[in-house]
Amino acid sequence: MKLLFKQRFFSWFDSYDIYDEYENTVYTVEGKLSWGHCLHILDRAGRHIGTVQQKVLTFLPRFELYENDRLVGTLQKEFTFFTPRYNIDCSGWTIEGNFMEWDYTIRDSAGRTAAVVSKELFNWTDTYSIEVANPADALRALMVVLAIDAEKCSRN
Repeated sequence: MKLLFKQRFFSWFDSYDIYDEYENTVYTVEGKLSWGHCLHILDRAGRHIGTVQQKVLTFLPRFELYENDRLVGTLQKEFTFFTPRYNIDCSGWTIEGNFMEWDYTIRDSAGRTAAVVSKELFNWTDTYSIEVANPADALRALMVVLAIDAEKCSRN
């Protein structure tokens, strides 16, 4: 399953539309006013199905990932000098790749590719492609990408 992650052109808060390969809206992401980033994920019918919530007052940026109101994982930036690295506690996944250029792979506990993320160049707004191996993992993969994007935005 392929998802296209496009930031809306004019938005006061983090706001994204997530499309499938046929340009159908699959998810909508709405930023909420809070301390730190708080992103609500809505399905195509407008129902709230997930949240990415930044924990404030932590030494390194940390995000909690919720499906509905149930905590399903966390993502935390690791201390490094040059290349950003993340510690993920979600579905047994690990992340590897080039975060500065936004090309990375999410692997499951058996080492199989769960998702591949790449930044698409030459767009008016940030646009990313997320290739998800199992459609059932699409929401969790999206939440991981949103958390990394929010952390990256906080640095800039």
